[in-house]
Amino acid sequence: MINEHIMFVYRGEITEKNSLPLLTLLENEMKNDSYGLAGRKRLFMYVLENLQNIAKHGEHKRREGMSVVAYSKTDDGYTITTGNLIAVGQVANLRDRLARVNTLEAEEIKGLYRQILNTTEFNNKGGAGLGLIEMAQKTGNKLDFDFIPVNNDFSYFVLSKTVDSSGMGIHSAEGSKPFVPDSFMELVNLMSSNRIHIVWSGHISADIEDEVLSLTESTLSEEDIESSTRRRVFSIMVELLENISKYNPGREHGEKFGIPVAMVRMEDEKFNLSTGNLILNQSVNDLREKLDTINSYDYAELKDLFLSSLKEQTTESDSTGNMGLITVSRKSGSKLNYRFQQVNDMFSYFILSVSVEEIQAG
Repeated sequence: MINEHIMFVYRGEITEKNSLPLLTLLENEMKNDSYGLAGRKRLFMYVLENLQNIAKHGEHKRREGMSVVAYSKTDDGYTITTGNLIAVGQVANLRDRLARVNTLEAEEIKGLYRQILNTTEFNNKGGAGLGLIEMAQKTGNKLDFDFIPVNNDFSYFVLSKTVDSSGMGIHSAEGSKPFVPDSFMELVNLMSSNRIHIVWSGHISADIEDEVLSLTESTLSEEDIESSTRRRVFSIMVELLENISKYNPGREHGEKFGIPVAMVRMEDEKFNLSTGNLILNQSVNDLREKLDTINSYDYAELKDLFLSSLKEQTTESDSTGNMGLITVSRKSGSKLNYRFQQVNDMFSYFILSVSVEEIQAG
């Protein structure tokens, strides 16, 4: 993710419902960037059209080829790459339409768009071409794409666009090399083999935290998980993200020495929730002691420890002490797996992971 400048990846079903948080994540990240309003609008319109296209036409119900959305930030601008499964029978027609769009200039794209609107060629399921033309029109440039064979029935359709600060598209085929989705497919395969659904890699503000949680909730709904377990997983993720905010020394240090990461994956029918963030070395021993203490207690003892921590809180205190970590351990029913990796004389990188499985609520 560092090498490819990836800040967010989502793997799963793309629907009308989760398209909004996927889009809002990008919007909230760009608030802290130098992108102008026109550039942001162009990019958002492109992403929204792309997500709607996948929701409408992708074979998203098949686990072996779940849709993937990746946001990257490079020196050129922002790159949005999506992948989704399509039937082999659709490849030739879609490839021809994309190739045709990429031969047209901006005014010709507008003309083609009007022409299609005035014909009856496209029905509800066959109108993907119109969406592709809208995407090209909104960024004023070409679309980078490829089709990766999966089996005799399906191919994986990869569509990518880099947009500069003005919101105009940068077409890779016009540069030194054509679009090659190898690194993206490596990421897709890595996420698939490890059943990773969400990875956020970057600054976690309150707004971004809300959207990560919204996508987590959406993922839980897709997995046919019992409702009480979904609520527990969601509340644990809230505490883990709050923990990042508590210890993370800030955006500037994070970008230099270790950016925050939040990840959701399935492992042996259990949810595995992981976070990573930079922490001051002077805080490591105290935090390690807290974690070891929590891990030494059983469920009943954790309840007493939580009540004790609660009684110690005052209106003047900004800290909740151990309460967040105790909550994570109690609600997950598992130990807190952690690691500190020293980065330099000032910082270490703190990784915290917890598994959530079906247990009796107490």
